[in-house]
Order: sequence, then structure tokens, then C-alpha cells
Amino acid sequence: MKGFPVRPVPVENVGEVARAVARRQAEQLTLVRRRAQPAAVYIVRLTVTAVFAYLLALQLPGGSARDVVAPLTALLVAQATLFHTIGTAIRRVAAVTAGVLAAVAVAAYVPFSWWVFGLLIAGTLALGMVLRLREEILEVPISAMLIFSTGSHTAATSRITETLVGAAAGLAAGLLFAPLRVQPAKEAIGDLSRQMADLLGQMAEGLAETPDPRRAAEWLDRTRALRGEIERVDDALAQAEESIRLNPRRLRFGDPAAGLREGVDTLERAATDMRVLARSVADSARIDSEHSPVKEAETRARLAAVIAELSAAVRAYGQLLEADPLAPGYAEFAPEPITEALEDHLEEAQRQQDQLADLLSTDPAERPEGWQLRGEILAHVDRLRSELEPDRLPEPAQVKPLLGLRERHRGERHQPERHQGAWRGTLRG
Repeated sequence: MKGFPVRPVPVENVGEVARAVARRQAEQLTLVRRRAQPAAVYIVRLTVTAVFAYLLALQLPGGSARDVVAPLTALLVAQATLFHTIGTAIRRVAAVTAGVLAAVAVAAYVPFSWWVFGLLIAGTLALGMVLRLREEILEVPISAMLIFSTGSHTAATSRITETLVGAAAGLAAGLLFAPLRVQPAKEAIGDLSRQMADLLGQMAEGLAETPDPRRAAEWLDRTRALRGEIERVDDALAQAEESIRLNPRRLRFGDPAAGLREGVDTLERAATDMRVLARSVADSARIDSEHSPVKEAETRARLAAVIAELSAAVRAYGQLLEADPLAPGYAEFAPEPITEALEDHLEEAQRQQDQLADLLSTDPAERPEGWQLRGEILAHVDRLRSELEPDRLPEPAQVKPLLGLRERHRGERHQPERHQGAWRGTLRG
């Protein structure tokens, strides 16, 4: 993996550099992609689970070769995650047991008739609600109807036993085969970071010339659309976190999703900073005056350079989150160049930001139109850069070896004085 060299450039070349950085694509990581659960694996897993439950049920005293209650229960219990499988198994066993016991109790005292049948259905539905069985609630009246119609204690015992066998088979399959859905979450995070980086790159490239108000408004609309992508990533991450809960493979490999939640939160805050920055740029583009900050060639070029570096930083940050954990003993292969690239881009963005602050500083009496937007633009750029600082990278133990974080944090050397310098000359009036 190659780093991203950053060199100081004369101000007259800043526009060209901004366009070059905006177009530059980071090299793809060499990752071993593991889909959470391909269709073929899903089919095989459920088939093996059902057959295993059927064979177990045959070993029960009085087991029938045509009874499919156990494999049916196993199929219904087996879920995408082990946590869901355990919850479904408990609720299904409780639902069947409640329905069977209700039917046996009613049959012992009341003969079968249509109105008793209706009352049994209503009563068992109410019982399922009291027990909070959720999607398994219909299993209570179903089991009650089947047992009440036969009036056989043997059938009641058999149904409960085979349900237990099926639930046990489903749990065993969950322990052995339940997938870790971490890779789809990482891919969603990578897609989000690339979309954010591409949008920032297009903004930087567009600022090479005075932006048209309609184009600036389009940037703002696209930053608002990131809200839907963030929700999609959050859903994928929630599934990944649930797939890890109670999964025995976590004891062996640790938490493969460590640090992802903090990383997604950082990207969400960065997307908010992008939105307000795009709003300030759009407002500036609508000002029909030479006092508009985006209509001053030197200021616009410096702003483009800052945004271009932030685009590359967002891309590198997403790659760090998307990278797979490394096994012990392979730390030398950790993607340190990506961390170095992130730090280099943030350092260069800070340098460009310091120069941008000098260009944006103004006396409101001299430039009354748009002087508030100058402070807003600088503030939003500073917040976006600060969100991606190395000291804000995820800290869990599983992530540090992966990222190859070094003892040094170059951002810590000069961050305090840089923040002060960024604000000293913003609004002198």
C-alpha cells in the first residue's frame, strides 16, 4: 500500500493541485471478502438442520416416520443470528406448551363444540399476548386446536416433546453455523465513506471556478441525501452487532466489529459538517457581489485545496474501518500506510486551513456582504477536519493492532496552536 505524499505548493498552483487530489483514487485494500451467508450455504444449513431434527425425533419412544413437527420447528427456530435463534426457540417452546396445556385443561372438563372451540381460540390468543410471544403468538391457538380436536394426551405429550427436539436442533445449528454479519457492515461503511469522499472531491473540483448557484445547491442536496445512506449503514451495523451476541466464535476470534460503531458515529458527524459547509458555500454562491468568499479566486482555490485533502482523508478513514482484523503474529502486515496517509492529508488540510483563515479574515465595514459566511466556512472546515484527527480513531484493543497506530500522533504536536491560529484572524471586525 502506497502512502499519499503531500508537498507544499505555490498558491497559483493550488487550484490544479485541488483538482488532482479530488480525482486521485486510493489504492484498494487486498482483503479476503467473506459474505455473511451465500444462498447455497443458507439452503444447506436449513436442510441439514431439518433432517437432523427429524432423525432425532425418530429416536423418541413412539416416534412416527411421517411426523414432521420436529423438523418444522427446527426450520422456524433457525434464524439469521444466534441471538434471534435463542429467542425464537424459547418463545416457540413456550407457545406450544401454553397451547397444549390450555387444550388439555379445557378438554378435561368441557366436551367439544363450536362455541367452546371459538372460546379456546380467543383465550389462547389472549394468553399469547400476556406471555408476550410476539410473532410466535399464533402457535398458541394452533397447538390448542390440534390437541383439542384429538383429545389425546399422547398427542399432547408428543407435540411438546417434538417441539423441544426441533428447538434443540435449531439451537445446535445456530451454535455451529450462525454467520457473523460483520463483512456486509464493513462494506456498507466503505461505500458510505467513498460517497462522502467523492462528493467532497467534486466540490473541490467545482471550486476551481466560481461555482454556479445551481451547482452549489446540488452539492447541498447530495449532502442531505447522505442521511439515508447513514441509516442504511446503521441498520447493517446493528445486524452485525446482533450476529456477534452470544456467538461462540466471538470467544475465539474476539469482537470483529470492535470500533465500527465509533467509526460510523464519526462519519455521521462528518456528514453533518459536510452538509453545513455545503450550505455556506451555496449561500456564498448566491451573493451577487465580489465580496462573496467563493468569488475571490485566491480564497476559492485555497478552500478547494482544503476540501480536496479532506476528501482523501475521509476515503482513508473509511478504508481503516473496512479493513479486516489481523491474526496474532501478522502485525507487520497491518495497513500502517493508510494511517500515515490519513495523518498526512489532515496535516496538509490544517496547513491549507491556516492560510485560508488569513484570506477569509476581513473587516465587516470593508466587505459587508458575506462576511458572516467567511467565519461559517472556516468553522465548518475546521470541525470536519477535527472529526477525522488520529486521536479520534476507534480505540478498542482489536482495532489498534489492525490499524497499526503508532506511538506518535502528529496531530497532537500542533493541534492546540493550530486551532488558535485558525480563529485569531477570522472576523477582525
